[in-house]
Parts: sequence; structure tokens; C-alpha cells
Amino acid sequence: MSSWSSKTLFKNKNLYIPKKIYEERRTIRLIFNGILPTRNTSLICSKRASAFTSKKGSITVEAAMAVPLFFFAVICLLYLMEIMAVQTAVRSGLQYAGKMAAQESCVSVKLSPAAVRSDVVNTIGADRLARSIVEGGSGGIDCSASKISPRTGIGELSAKYKIRIPVPVFRIAMLSFEDKMQIKVWNGYEKAGFGADNEGMVYVTETGIVYHRNYHCTHLKLSIRTVQSEELENLRNKNGGKYHACERCGGNGSGIYITDTGDRYHSSLSCSGLKRTVYAIPLSEAAGKRACSKCGK
Repeated sequence: MSSWSSKTLFKNKNLYIPKKIYEERRTIRLIFNGILPTRNTSLICSKRASAFTSKKGSITVEAAMAVPLFFFAVICLLYLMEIMAVQTAVRSGLQYAGKMAAQESCVSVKLSPAAVRSDVVNTIGADRLARSIVEGGSGGIDCSASKISPRTGIGELSAKYKIRIPVPVFRIAMLSFEDKMQIKVWNGYEKAGFGADNEGMVYVTETGIVYHRNYHCTHLKLSIRTVQSEELENLRNKNGGKYHACERCGGNGSGIYITDTGDRYHSSLSCSGLKRTVYAIPLSEAAGKRACSKCGK
């Protein structure tokens, strides 16, 4: 033991080690256990760098997932705005085409779908359609369903088109759209004012079998009244007929609507069967219809 007189020995598991080595080992254990503050040792720095690198890697992964989703949402918003712009442009084109068709049809009641398509494309612009997301550009506008009635002079313009959304990676099916509008052939103005008696003009309805000389004839007005469903069995219209359920609204409900001249009962006051459209036509076009018993004489 004389050779160790200048050093203090510590016993560790039946072994005697120098004091300096023992203190270094003890200090390292305390630092790893979080008891002592860190020191500039290579082992401690290695531990700290490993923990920091792990956190930095998790943030990188989250950013790699969030950034593409953010840009995808922005792209969808931009395409939605472009779709709305295309719809507005097509409707404006249909409005112009309807105006031109109403003027041209006053001479000859006919409608050319090709002319309607040409007016729509010219209003929007062929270059604008070529740069848009409309499939086929100007060639993708289909107005073949446009038509006009020679008897009533009422027409319906239609523009069908498809929109593609070229988003990379995500394959989105093309969207189909159709815009419609109704027009009435311009046939001038009535000299005596609308609704006055005129020997050359009569008034008819879509399903009526008589014509009227007075626009304010009571037979042209619907006398709508509300009844209970329990009363239908004993109710009759002016012609003595029974009431049946409407094919459009079904006629279901406790409160239903009927008219004195109709043979259907309705569950909704806004049903199209409760509306009557009156057309003014020349007497020569009322062939096959008899005069109204009240105003036709």
C-alpha cells in the first residue's frame, strides 16, 4: 500500500481504483441521469445532438405533408372561380343569342341551333374558350337542344358543355353543365293596349279547347280554393267530374287545393298544375278550338 500513498484509493466492487478515475465515472453517470448540469464532453454533446436531430426530422415530415395539401386547396379554389366565370360567360352569350333569335323569328318563326351556338361563341370569344377549362374550347359548346314553338312563339335556348380540371396526380372526372333560358318571339305592340277586344287576336291556354276574345274573361282565371282531403269524395267540378291526384305534386296532405274547372287536386300552391299560361294568337291559328261560351260571341 506504500506505492499508493500519494493517492486516495476508493473501493468499488472489491476493487481499488484511483480517486480521479472514480470521480470522472461518477460525474458522467450523474449527467446522464439529469442530476448535474451538462459539461463540454464529447459524450454529452453526442447525446444532445441525437435528441435535436429527431425533433427536426419530425417537423420536416409534417411540412412535407402539409405543403402539398395547402397548394392543392389553393388550386381547387382557383378552378372553382374559373368554373363560375365560364358559367357567367355562357349565360351572357345565351342572353345575346336569345335577343337576336327573338328579333329574327318575328319574320319567320324558326330557330337555328347553329346560329345560337355561333352567337354564344362570338359573345364569349373563341380565344377565351380555347384558353379556358371548357373541353374542346369553342367546339365544346353544344346548342343542338335549342328550339322554338311555331304556334306559341316561345322558345328555349340550351347550351351544354363539359369542364375538365387538370389537377396533377389527382384524376378528376369531367363535369357536365347545361344553361337554359326562354325567349318569346317579338311580334310588335298592340295598338289598343293589352287585354282589349280585338277581332284579329284571341287568347288560348296550353291545354284549353276554347279560345277567348277577352283577356280578362273569368274562364281564364283560376278559382283556387282550399279543401280538406275528407271532402274530396263528395266534391265535383263545374262539369260534374270528380277530382283526381295531381301527377306533379301528388296531392298528399290534409290541406289540398282545387279549382272549379279542373279535375285535379294539389298538395302545393306552387304546383305548375295550378298555373295557367295565356297566349295571344291570331284567330286564324285557333283552328280546332271553339269559341268561349262567355266571351267568344
